[in-house]
Amino acid sequence: MANVKIFDTTLRDGEQSPGVTLIPEEKLAIAKQLAKMKVDVLEAGFPISSEGDFKAVKMVSENVKGIEVAGLARCRKGDIDRAWEALKDAENPRIHVFIASSPIHMEYKLKMTEEEVIKSAVEGVKYAAQYTDNIEFSAEDASRSNVDFLARLFEAAIDAGAKVINIPDTVGYSVPSEFGALVKGVKEKTPNIDQVEISVHCHNDLGLAVANSLAAIENGATQVEVSVNGIGERAGNAALEEIVMALYTRHDYYGLDVTQDTTQIARLSKLVANSTGISIQANKAIVGANAFAHEAGIHQDGVIKERTTYEIMDAQTIGLDHNKLVLGKHSGRHALKDFLDKYDYELDESSFESFFKRFKDLADKKKNVSNADIIALLDNELYDYDKTYELEYISVLTGKGLLPTATVRLKKKGEIIQSAACNGDGPVDAIFQTINELTDMENIKLMSYKIDAVTEGKDALGEAFIAAEINGKLYTGHSSQTDITEASASAYIEAINKYLVYNNDK
Repeated sequence: MANVKIFDTTLRDGEQSPGVTLIPEEKLAIAKQLAKMKVDVLEAGFPISSEGDFKAVKMVSENVKGIEVAGLARCRKGDIDRAWEALKDAENPRIHVFIASSPIHMEYKLKMTEEEVIKSAVEGVKYAAQYTDNIEFSAEDASRSNVDFLARLFEAAIDAGAKVINIPDTVGYSVPSEFGALVKGVKEKTPNIDQVEISVHCHNDLGLAVANSLAAIENGATQVEVSVNGIGERAGNAALEEIVMALYTRHDYYGLDVTQDTTQIARLSKLVANSTGISIQANKAIVGANAFAHEAGIHQDGVIKERTTYEIMDAQTIGLDHNKLVLGKHSGRHALKDFLDKYDYELDESSFESFFKRFKDLADKKKNVSNADIIALLDNELYDYDKTYELEYISVLTGKGLLPTATVRLKKKGEIIQSAACNGDGPVDAIFQTINELTDMENIKLMSYKIDAVTEGKDALGEAFIAAEINGKLYTGHSSQTDITEASASAYIEAINKYLVYNNDK
């Protein structure tokens, strides 16, 4: 049966979301989860853009197998050389070259004629072909381009060696019927189009990215470019989970086989949210907290009698069975390892021992430990990097009529450094002020701070999310602990550690 290839750009276009900064180790963790979900192509970054992006693409290429890994490049020799240097160790590397094709971009940004754009595209594709025959060519802002010019441009790129041509709605301008007609028009007017895959890359400025992508599929697109949770430039991209589940749920309509492992969706969505600091809105399709919740009595009654009365998808299809109670304080290492195997988590021995200790601490404090609790703890272990600072000790004194004071002791590169105590406007502010003093962080500003409960009840595990601006750039931190003051401190320290790693990679 036919299927549509899923090209994920979370690590490239997704990371271009305002305020998102991912270190290479975070990108690798997300890439491994994307590989487990079996997306077809993973765009790992834009190697020429920074040393950190180059390192991330190289790290993904070297460590993630069984999947095509792509790197973005303009139609410039320097970009293409840098992309190949990062991609060359991938199992199936893809160079993704692009140039703008709309009149407004050609006139004001490129200052090039149509013929000059075609010449540059051909030169770029031919230059990339010396490295690999797996080349994708994109016409930036295609949805505002002339279809006859697009056909000429794509024909030349295909003759030069492109194996995939991409039709982006770069600024989210199209509506579904219009975008579907554009894909159909390109297909009809490009003589050699049958030699390549037809891809689309839709942005969500008008809230139509998924609808436009599905319209493109109906009109001949064979690859869709998506991002997890729909993150990306401005209003984001077509959401991976929405595209995959639309094709899966409406197999009767599209008649396409879904080759991705849909049970990995919930885990992947949470990982990306934690890493980027971009929370998932409660009413978000597929992965929002309310996606499988029913408030109205009529709905509740219907679901109790027959789930499909109000649920078109089974929550377990996307991997949502996390509230089942499975382990407790008497569970040993073997039971915990069985749990990790079941959910396909991989921890080295050192990470497992650290995790086992935190699990036992949680089990001693909670009567019932759920899958959601355990997976929240695991989120702290999903990627390993060189941490400069670790929390060793924390104590907070606060109350009505008292000046909030936090005492904190840290480890720096494994060595305990002097404790410090600071006051603040509240207990959390006192914690952060103390950490600033211990780490000598001066140009740091807290931009957002949030505490969530993982499950219900007074003994719920607390998840802390913070975003901090350090020297003009945003860094995020996340931690799950039984004590929210410890979780807050650990999340804040994580943001500082990521800043230090990122700046070492520049």
